[in-house]
Amino acid sequence: QVQLVESGGGLVQPGGSLRLSCTASRSIFILDAMGWYRQAPGNQRELVAAFTIVGSTNYADSVRGRFTISRDNAKNTVYLQMNSLEAEDTAVYYCKAGFRRRDYWGQGTQVTVSS
Repeated sequence: QVQLVESGGGLVQPGGSLRLSCTASRSIFILDAMGWYRQAPGNQRELVAAFTIVGSTNYADSVRGRFTISRDNAKNTVYLQMNSLEAEDTAVYYCKAGFRRRDYWGQGTQVTVSS
């Protein structure tokens, strides 16, 4: 079992920044492909940014250059730094990790970009 707890969402104006955090209940060394996904109302859940199994990073085209995924292994935490936020980034953001062939999701954190 793996528990993932997200934090850092909120309301921000267009052009602003937020940093999301996802803390795992296990060492992230043993978790596969940790990453961030988002789901806006009426839309399917989509990849935002993730680490691949070999440790490189993968970004959605819509966020590349604005968002950065990073990790602090000592804190079992993965971050998503979001800059130059746009209204289209409004969504619930979820953290995901793989462990023993199962996917685990956090509860989600709301990000709202609005003036």
